[in-house]
Amino acid sequence: MNRKTTLIILAAAAAIVAGGTGAGIAAANGGDDNEGPITGQALDKASAAALEHTGEGRVTETEVGDEESYYEVEVTLDDGSQVDVQLDKSFKVVGSSADHEERDGSGNDAD
Repeated sequence: MNRKTTLIILAAAAAIVAGGTGAGIAAANGGDDNEGPITGQALDKASAAALEHTGEGRVTETEVGDEESYYEVEVTLDDGSQVDVQLDKSFKVVGSSADHEERDGSGNDAD
């Protein structure tokens, strides 16, 4: 190979490595999504909205940047069942669903 070809190959390889590193960092930081637990005043507002929606229970898990909504709040009801409450950015309920996981945590019936 001549020197010019070698330099072109090295430049292309460096560009691939740099692009891959940037993508890896973005993936490690959650990309454009802000996935992670809800914190601060947003946690207070999201929890209040979710508990008002369910009418009972306690907040057991939260997430910002959920695939279904801006905020997701998991509420464990007094009977032990769980409801995932989806909220928009203004803490308005946009949906909810019962968690279908069985009591043994496996997703299988515990007979």
